[in-house]
Amino acid sequence: MSFNNLIFYDTETTGIQKDFSQILQCGSVLTDSSLTVIDEQNIGCAPLPWVIPQPMAMLTNKKIDLFNSNTSHYQMMKDLQSQWKQWSAQNPAIFITYNGHAFDEELIRRQFFWNLLEPYTTNTNGNGRLDLMLMIHNIAAFFSNEISMPLFDGGPGISYKLEHLAQEHGIDAGDAHDAIADCNLMIDLCKIIQSKLPEVFQSFINISTKPGVKDLLFSDNFLALGEIHRRHTFRYPVVMCGSDASRPNEIVFYDLSYDPEDILELDFSEINKLVQSKGRDGPLKKYKINKTIPICSHKLLNNPDAFDIEFSELQRRADIVRSNKDFQSKVSQTMEDRMMDFPESEYIEGTIYSGGFPSYRDKDLMQEFHSSNDLDHLIKISRNFEDERLRLFAERIICNQYSSNIPEDIYKRYQDLIDQRNYEEGPWGSIEKSLIQIDKLLDERDEEESQDILKATKLKIESMKRI
Repeated sequence: MSFNNLIFYDTETTGIQKDFSQILQCGSVLTDSSLTVIDEQNIGCAPLPWVIPQPMAMLTNKKIDLFNSNTSHYQMMKDLQSQWKQWSAQNPAIFITYNGHAFDEELIRRQFFWNLLEPYTTNTNGNGRLDLMLMIHNIAAFFSNEISMPLFDGGPGISYKLEHLAQEHGIDAGDAHDAIADCNLMIDLCKIIQSKLPEVFQSFINISTKPGVKDLLFSDNFLALGEIHRRHTFRYPVVMCGSDASRPNEIVFYDLSYDPEDILELDFSEINKLVQSKGRDGPLKKYKINKTIPICSHKLLNNPDAFDIEFSELQRRADIVRSNKDFQSKVSQTMEDRMMDFPESEYIEGTIYSGGFPSYRDKDLMQEFHSSNDLDHLIKISRNFEDERLRLFAERIICNQYSSNIPEDIYKRYQDLIDQRNYEEGPWGSIEKSLIQIDKLLDERDEEESQDILKATKLKIESMKRI
C-alpha cells in the first residue's frame, strides 16, 4: 500500500477541554511520500465570545496576537476543510499528527461539527491517519539502537515529547508549540525514521487505514507491540484473538508471553474476567483498529532477544491461538456482551458521537448554508434543520458573523449562551475563575514574556465582561 500525499497537522488551542476549548491556530503541511514539502497552510482566528482563553494554554502557545484576528472561527474551519479536501482530492492522504488522536483530531472533528462541516475528513474517502507518537512508542521498545530516545531529566525514564525528540536528534525546536513549527518537527523526525528504519516507517504508513491494519492483523506472523508507560518501555508478542461484531473497530490481542495451554481451555466466565480486566497485566489486551496501534511484524525486529522467549516458540503459540476457533469465539462473545456506558452530554458541543448523523435533508441544508451570504436566507435555513443541534450551531454562526438584524429569539439564545459560559461555573471555566488564576500566575512568573502573555490574556478576558 502506498500513499503519495502525507498531511502533517497540529493545533494550538484555548485550553484542554475537548468539548469546550477552541482551536486558535491550525498548521498543516503537505508532503509527498519522500517527505518533500509541497504546500502548507497556516490559519488562525479570534476566540469565540463564549470561549474563555485559559491562562496556562496561552502561556504554552503564546497566540495572544490572535485575540484581535479578523478571521472568524467559522471561516477558519471552512478554510481548513477546504484545503484538506483539495490536497486529498486526487489521491488519498495520510493525516499525521503527534499525540493527536486523543486531542487535536478530536477538537478538529468537533469543530467541523460545530460549523456544519463533515467531521470525518481524516479517515473517509480512502484517507488514513497516523499518530506519530504511537510509532515512537514502538520504536522506543524495539529499535532504540537505531533511533535513540531522550531521557527525561537525565533518566532513567524516557521522554517522548516532540521537542525533546527533536533536540535528541539535532532538530531545531526553538518554535515548539507553534502549529506550523510542530508540523516541521514531525516531518524532520519522520525523515530520520524513514532513513534509518524504512521498513518500519512504511509499515506504520500501511496500518494508517483499517484495511491496512487488517492485512497485518490477519497475516501469519505474530506481532511486536511496544508501548511507553510511565516513561518506561513495555514489549509484548501478540496475535489477534477476537473482536466485537457490534463494534468492529474493537479487537483483542493475545499476549504470547502466556502459554496458551494455560488459557485456551478457560470457561466463558473466566475469559470474561480477563477481557473486563484493566491494566497492563494479563494475557488479553484490547485495542481499536481505527486508531494507531504501536505494532509491527516481528520479522522487522533485528534483535532475536527482543522477548524472553524464542521467536520460534512464540510463532508456535501464535499458530495455536489462531487455530483455536472456540477460544476466539468466546473472546469475541465476551467483547459483545460488555456493558458500555456512553452517557450523552447535556451540552450540544459534546454530542458528536451520541446524537446521530445528519439526515439527507439536513446535509443538503448544510451545503446550502455554506454557499450563501444572505442573512435572511441563512436564518431561513437555520429554522429548517431537522436536527436541533444543527439549528443551534447555525444560529451561533449567524450571530457571530452578523451584528444586526438578528431575530429576537435567535439573539436571545445567543446571549444566554454567552452569559452561561462566561459567568456560570462549568467544565468550561468562568471569567472569575480565570482572572483569579491569572493574578496568581502574575505573582509567580517573573519572565517578561510570561508577564506580557498573562496581561494580554487578562485584558482579553476582562473585555468579555458584561458592559
